[in-house]
Amino acid sequence: MVLNALAGSDKVWATQCDMLGFVSHQDLVEWRKGVASYKALCSFLHSVQPLIGIWVHQNPELGNVVYVMPGFVSVVGCRIIPQELGPLGLEHGPILWSPVFEIIGDFDGSVTFWLHGREKEQNYFYPGSVKPIDRACNVLLLEVETRQQNNEDKLKHSKSFANHCEKEVLRKFCRSDSGLSMSQRMIEQSASVVPFSRLAFGDRRKLLEAVTSQVRARVPEAANGPLFPCSREDENYPKDMVFLFQRRLLLMTMYNLGGGCMDWKATLELPSDHNQLELNEIRKSLDNAGGIRNSLCEDESRTQNTKRRSLSVYLRNGVKQIRRKSVSMNGSHLTSRNGSSCSESKHAQLNEFLRSGDALGLTLHACSMKLSSYRAWPNMHDNRFALYKLPMRIIKAGQEYAGLWEGTFGWPTEDKPGKALFFLLLSYEESQGQRLLIATNILEGTHYVLHPNGSAMFIANVEEPSSDPFPWDTDGESVPVGVKSAYIGEGIANGYGFRYPGSKPGSLYVIQDGTLAFIWKESRAVLTLQRLNLQELLKKGERVHTLPRVANFSYLTKFYSNVFAGFTNTTNTLFSPRLVEVLPHNVKEQYSVLGCFRLSSSIGKGATKVVVMANTCRLDQ
Repeated sequence: MVLNALAGSDKVWATQCDMLGFVSHQDLVEWRKGVASYKALCSFLHSVQPLIGIWVHQNPELGNVVYVMPGFVSVVGCRIIPQELGPLGLEHGPILWSPVFEIIGDFDGSVTFWLHGREKEQNYFYPGSVKPIDRACNVLLLEVETRQQNNEDKLKHSKSFANHCEKEVLRKFCRSDSGLSMSQRMIEQSASVVPFSRLAFGDRRKLLEAVTSQVRARVPEAANGPLFPCSREDENYPKDMVFLFQRRLLLMTMYNLGGGCMDWKATLELPSDHNQLELNEIRKSLDNAGGIRNSLCEDESRTQNTKRRSLSVYLRNGVKQIRRKSVSMNGSHLTSRNGSSCSESKHAQLNEFLRSGDALGLTLHACSMKLSSYRAWPNMHDNRFALYKLPMRIIKAGQEYAGLWEGTFGWPTEDKPGKALFFLLLSYEESQGQRLLIATNILEGTHYVLHPNGSAMFIANVEEPSSDPFPWDTDGESVPVGVKSAYIGEGIANGYGFRYPGSKPGSLYVIQDGTLAFIWKESRAVLTLQRLNLQELLKKGERVHTLPRVANFSYLTKFYSNVFAGFTNTTNTLFSPRLVEVLPHNVKEQYSVLGCFRLSSSIGKGATKVVVMANTCRLDQ
């Protein structure tokens, strides 16, 4: 009885929430107003805590940094836009960012996923589910999952969807395979479910585009506003909290009405000519969208059929293929063993993936993968819709300079506005008995990349002091400069093209005010670093438009220019966002210097009407 009373005590769960260290105690009190109990709040905090931190992707080469931070009973993925340093500096000038996704906690502590994107000058939400989050997750995947829908209500949302699917499937097997034991049924069902990751890249891309096009919901005016509150010291903080509370209720209502899934089997059976016209529009949306997706991902199919295929036709053909396969199952196996059909053995067929459910939904999958790395930068897959987490660098004895820093070229006495802003992740590494401090470049605010994404801007041997004198006597405010220590190192230099940078000797100086400065010995160029509190900067930042849906999550095209925004020469004021059209490499380079890009959209009106059917919260265009 005592234990039951303790387990149900709000004070006990409030203490557990505090121990997680997710947000301050004052924020916990505010968040508690939006959930049923501290127990529900603790469940939410514990589930999403592993997502907090810095996530990156190799493309584009200027940097693709997504910082996941607390919102209001939510976490928000914010993309930092490559930018120049404004006239007020980073501390007083707004940092530019755009939303990538949100994970919002419901009244009972369950979670919902909201992808952000932009189409035809309109902002959209793309609701989905969240798979159980691995506590040691280092990869964040955007996927499609199959779902079981009740026949009475195809659009009804189930918050515990995974359990619901298991029960539905189990009941089906109990009816059809009554002669099998429970364990045999579960093993067969588990073996029959094809993971999304086993599909070929083209199938994964098409499914993501098809599902997002149907579950999308235009962002209502009442939801246009901050995704997280400003600093408590700001006079707008109470106003932000009122808005965030109302916005969250609106989004949860939208989610519970819409369900965030599409019924693909029903799509195959729409009888009326009107609905067939809508399917034709989906056909155009799916195949024309392939042009955009190929632009953003890869040129997978150079010979496209002139006949536009809808999702229904696509699936019908898949069913025919699998039926033919079943007739010659043994022969296909032999072919795979002989190595003449490597693609069949490597990738699963689309219809194998679809047969485990009658509906499709968007989902976020945070998992742990074995990844190799080089100097703190993970080696990434080039065909996964993914973000990769950079390990959190904890400041401790002997590693005082670990963590995230912002850097610019030039000393504070020099005029800095208009200079590129760099984000550097400093980490320590042991090499040949020496302790090295490595500054990994994760974001570069130039128009065209000069330093490869993930490369080491400098490496300093913190066990080998430097005798080179520091060239400045004062800082930007004419205050005398005191150098605490200096170390010998090497800084990045041009090599055989920017993909193979070389290095040249230099020294790293630790200034008494906490500033770091790396100076190249030959050129006398200086890179000045200051420690960065990214969460506080984002609270004072300026939000800009996003990329289209899937590309907004994971930009897979190898590109060397700033695809996220355009800049003026002297300030960090944002032009209207420009996106990238696939062009020949030499033409890309010509246009990229001007910062002028274009991306066409191909979403038809018919697709919009189907979205209304699949998501009742959606307003018709």
